Formats: sequence, C-alpha cells, structure tokens
Amino acid sequence: MRIMMAALALALLPFVVAAQDMTEDQIKQLALEAILENPQIIMEAVAILNERRDQERAIAQAQVLQQQRDFLENDPNAPVIGNTEGDAVIVEFFDYNCPYCKRAAADVKALLAADDEVRVVYREWPILGEGSVFAARAALAARAQGKYEEMHWALMEMRGRAQEASILAAARDIGLDVDQLVVDMESEEVNAHIETSRALAQSLGFTGTPAFVIGDALVPGAVPLADLEGYLAAARNGE
Repeated sequence: MRIMMAALALALLPFVVAAQDMTEDQIKQLALEAILENPQIIMEAVAILNERRDQERAIAQAQVLQQQRDFLENDPNAPVIGNTEGDAVIVEFFDYNCPYCKRAAADVKALLAADDEVRVVYREWPILGEGSVFAARAALAARAQGKYEEMHWALMEMRGRAQEASILAAARDIGLDVDQLVVDMESEEVNAHIETSRALAQSLGFTGTPAFVIGDALVPGAVPLADLEGYLAAARNGE
C-alpha cells in the first residue's frame, strides 16, 4: 500500500505544485489528465475504499453480535430444536420458500441427528412474499399446540412453493387444529418474533436467507455440513 500511495503522490505532484496559480477549471482539467495517464490510480483507490468499508462493516457486525449474543441464543420467543441445554448453539435465519434454506435444512437435520449437544435457535424471517409470511406465522403458531418442530420439518420438506392452501394441508396432516392455528397466527408473540427477526438480521448485516450465527461467526448463505461442523468446533473451542 505504501508503494501505491507513493506512486499516487508522485503522479499528482505536478498538479499539486501548479494548482496554486491555476483556475478551478484548469485544476479539474489537470487532475483529469493525471488520472487518464495513470488509470490504475482509480482502481487502486476504489479497492482501498472497498477494503476499508468491509473492515468497518465487520467491526460493526462484531459489536452488534457481542451486544445481542445472549438474546440471540436465549430469546424465549424463539423456537428451539435439539438439546435445550446443549453446549453449542446455532441461530438460523430462514424462509420456508428459500431453496437454499431447504438445502441447508437437510444438513441441519443431519447435524442434530449426529450431535446430541447442539441447540438450534430458529429465527423465522419471511422475506420471499406472502406465502413465506403465512408459512412463518403458521409454524410459530404451531407452538401453542406443541407442534412447532413437526410443522417446521413439514414445511421445509414440502415440495413446491409454500402457499396458504398447502401450508394448511400440512398442518392438518400433522394433526394440528387448523381453526385454532389460524387464530394463533395473529398473536402478539408471532408478530413480535417476525419483527424481531427482521431487526436482528438488519443489525447483523444479513441480506438474505439462510444466515447463521455460530459462536463468533456470522455465516451468510447455505454452507456444507462439514462447514457447519467446523464452525461448531470453533465455537466450542472459543475461537
């Protein structure tokens, strides 16, 4: 970087020296000529700005994670699957109509089957339309009848797009009282969970689903099972 900055200063040196006796238009023209003669200056400057922006974003996200970690892992209004007293926690933001979430769901399910010390905290974050919102509300409302986990897997393993009719059919198939479910879908607990998920995702810098929080790692996108295991191992080791 020092070499690049030195080259930049050298390239603009004539402009700096002459600028004292030039008009504003002449200064602009001279600056343009310097850039045209050394176009790599622009690319290098943009790269530096992007790197600095990424560093600032990472710092801000780490600060938010530190502040929100306990809430993320222990929000009483967030569904939990797996060992409620497990020694490692995965927080997943997801949407039932996200194909990448469905792909990730199979890996999460396999991880839960292989590791009985894992606790998965789910953040319903419906961002892909009305069907996604209806599905998230239905899954969260199923908690009142003790069937969140069954409803979650039914929706994740559903073929085709989750829409009102297919969601309610899935609810009936697992034995839910659908009339009561529809009432519970509008509960304050359901509203609060979805709004909190949106706010948390935004503050953590997530822009899509799925997205995971595992220890100190913010993991956007679907990742292979081996990677999930690696993040868990790092979290257990305090890395």
